[in-house]
Amino acid sequence: MITRNTIGSPVAALRNGPFGSFGVTGPSARPPYGTGSLGIEVADSSTSLTPPSEKVDFGNEVDFYGDPVSGLTKVGFHVFQTGENVSYGGPQNMPNIRFEINPSLAAAPATTYSSMVWVPDASPVTDRWSPYLDATTTGRWFLTGNAGTVTGCNQTTQCSFQQLKAALADGGAQAVIYTAAVGKGRDSMWIGAVDGLRLNRSVYDFEAAGVRALRAR
Repeated sequence: MITRNTIGSPVAALRNGPFGSFGVTGPSARPPYGTGSLGIEVADSSTSLTPPSEKVDFGNEVDFYGDPVSGLTKVGFHVFQTGENVSYGGPQNMPNIRFEINPSLAAAPATTYSSMVWVPDASPVTDRWSPYLDATTTGRWFLTGNAGTVTGCNQTTQCSFQQLKAALADGGAQAVIYTAAVGKGRDSMWIGAVDGLRLNRSVYDFEAAGVRALRAR
């Protein structure tokens, strides 16, 4: 868990399962890799801050540091979404993939930090594991802070993955990654799980005993 990106007392923990809701059988009833997953739990109104909701990021602050954003070609994950989560915040109440980056924009050279956030489309299934959700072809992306304002890829006017990468390539130095994470918040309550996080040629299998990096098939 990336402690400095945690607000409130959320849960982001490696766990066994989940193995599907009652009555769910077949491949979608079990995690797509191994027997475990990353369990995530955030509340919508549990802090004294504004907004009062929680936030959590579970990721890596070391291994991707300095990698070029332009080198990202494959990004996505599998999610265990529930009908209750949909009732809490609508069909797009989903976890995110977040990269903290140095956008290195020619139009804003003093801006050295932004979060690059994937907002998935609604999961095609609930109460079971989803198929692979491809963040490079589905959902929308935005940049936080001044980088979002300058590029036009912000939380109000979100972009496709290709549009966001093109916006970052404005003639400045190459945008680089600081950290990579799966996260949720600050918005609606969500209790679910993620597995099979893909970043380029690696798939990260979340297991109760640790995280395994697998070669993508």
